[in-house]
Amino acid sequence: MSAGTIAEIEQLLNAGRAADALHAAERMRAKTRRNVLAWLCVAQAHAAMGNVDAADRALDTAFALAPADDRVRFMGGRIDQQLGRMDRSAERLRAVARGRSPDAREAWMALCDTLYIANRIQELRDEVARPVSWSDDLRYAFHAARAHASADPERSLATFIQVATEAPWPAVRRLAGFDAVRMLDKAGRYQEAFALAQRVHADTGAPFDLEGALGPLRMQRELLAKGGRWFEPQADRVEDLAMVIAMPRSGTTLVEQMLDRHPAISGIGEYEGTRLLGDALTSALRDGKGLARLTRVEANDLQREFLNDARRRKRPGASWMFDKNLRGWRHLPAIAAVLPGTRCITVLRDPRDTAISILLSYFHPINNGWTASLESIRQLMEARDAILPDALAALGLPHEVVYYEDLVDAPAENAARCLRMMGLELTDEVLRPEENTRVAFTLSHAQVQSPINRSSIGRWRNYQWAFGPEWDPLVARHESRRQ
Repeated sequence: MSAGTIAEIEQLLNAGRAADALHAAERMRAKTRRNVLAWLCVAQAHAAMGNVDAADRALDTAFALAPADDRVRFMGGRIDQQLGRMDRSAERLRAVARGRSPDAREAWMALCDTLYIANRIQELRDEVARPVSWSDDLRYAFHAARAHASADPERSLATFIQVATEAPWPAVRRLAGFDAVRMLDKAGRYQEAFALAQRVHADTGAPFDLEGALGPLRMQRELLAKGGRWFEPQADRVEDLAMVIAMPRSGTTLVEQMLDRHPAISGIGEYEGTRLLGDALTSALRDGKGLARLTRVEANDLQREFLNDARRRKRPGASWMFDKNLRGWRHLPAIAAVLPGTRCITVLRDPRDTAISILLSYFHPINNGWTASLESIRQLMEARDAILPDALAALGLPHEVVYYEDLVDAPAENAARCLRMMGLELTDEVLRPEENTRVAFTLSHAQVQSPINRSSIGRWRNYQWAFGPEWDPLVARHESRRQ
């Protein structure tokens, strides 16, 4: 394989042209299937497109061809992190960071991320205490601040704000900025937290087509209003998949960590299969009204693609998968058509608590640009409430509705309802999610390491000056549905 071809793929990736890079990498792989760099390029392109499972599959072959290659170990460690395989991620990244690879610096940065997400704070402190040649990198200061945030919060806060202001990388500025927001919120400095969040959104955000996001939801509502489901599912019924149907920051990680404690259920994280399913249907002109033209062969092929990677994530011995993707509520007709039988769990929380938690949290600025303002968050919530939970019944999807406030007050009762839908009985382990050894690769990775509690209920009151009367209908609807 020519160095020129590799350089061309790298240029495409650096230019944000991941799809073109994937096409080029696939052509190379077809010609040289035993060349590790070809498989590595395929993995890099898939990762850049958010196709983590496809990247993981390509890396399986790359590791088989060159298990000690630092480039493969570096990429593998990053993908392991996203799939929640933190022990293996740390092992692979540490090996590269300790060596002489050109990727040593970046591997060290990724290793620190892994240790932080896995709550291995003492190991993180040990890492930042080691002498390294990149201690002048602002990212080093960022990771050191994370390591010592509990011991010296004021110093760490100052460092986060410095990095959020001075770092040349927008993604790093955004990450440090929201770490600072979280610390200000925890310290009760709510006005400062809110102002900083707005600044970080403005500095590191990207234009977002809100109407483009709302359009498919309106079409879904209009089609259902004409008489319910407008298609008959052609695919085989699925009997091993449960899925959350909810917006982020509404209690979904708690539900996942609880159910994953059941010996028969395996959490599979925020699996991107629903997004890929939606994209495939759109490309084939089978989305929306087109679902009525979906053939049995097409439906089962799409189902097979979805389930193959989902089942790769499943814990051995488990009979059920729980998918915590946060796009399901936008693709309910597609799920009903291609994955009939999927058990759906709708999680709803006080809209103001959800909204302020979203606004003050780190989300990808391109994929989730709607998180940058309370107004866009409110509009998406209105669109959600226009279809949930009624659309689930209309589409023939088995479902339960869980209200976060009720879940923390009566966890056994609410968990038992969800489990019965899967033909399972409640076990004691489900009520102790904080003992789950599976690391949640989500924004709530730290919160779910504590016992179930009410500390997040009513958080919006710290920011009540940010909510006007336009929120009243959402709040009233939430409370009336809980009755």
